[in-house]
Amino acid sequence: MKVFTTGQVAKICKVAPRTVSKWFDSGRLKGYRIPGSQDRRIPREFLIKFLKEHGMPLGDLEDDSMAKILVVAQDQVQIENILRELPQERAFRVQTASSGFDAGIQAESFHPDCIIVDFSIGRHDAVQICMNLRRSPEFADIVLIALLPNDGTAGSFDSSIVNETFSKPFDAALLAERIRSLIGVRKELV
Repeated sequence: MKVFTTGQVAKICKVAPRTVSKWFDSGRLKGYRIPGSQDRRIPREFLIKFLKEHGMPLGDLEDDSMAKILVVAQDQVQIENILRELPQERAFRVQTASSGFDAGIQAESFHPDCIIVDFSIGRHDAVQICMNLRRSPEFADIVLIALLPNDGTAGSFDSSIVNETFSKPFDAALLAERIRSLIGVRKELV
């Protein structure tokens, strides 16, 4: 569990350390005092909650507090269903890509925690995306989910390159719950 000093919180919030001490002493910012000392410590999850409640920017904490999902698909209805189940106000940031090229660019700049690849974009492209991600040391540990068409066009592929497969049509809520559990192991979602 990451904890911050009042000085570190002051830098994050761009306020004076005394202001953070007042927030702490009034009970608005939760934390604890070091035994035998007047020093205050604020756990990461309490700081994030405080910042969200007061509409303050999360700054560098945002990457730690939000699960980033990249959806590689062309079906707008399917994308909207996934977006509805992974709302930003519940600690999810979702971006989309419609091709392997777009997926590569988005993965490099967005640094997602999970990539969902819809095999309807084309079996060859989808498999290539998955294989390229697994070959890259930067993305080797990423959660990779394949959405397979139920018509058999996905054919056989090495399913060990993905963490999960879902056959279409699928329940978007079930997919979202599985993403939460897979990413939750790696991230502390608040």
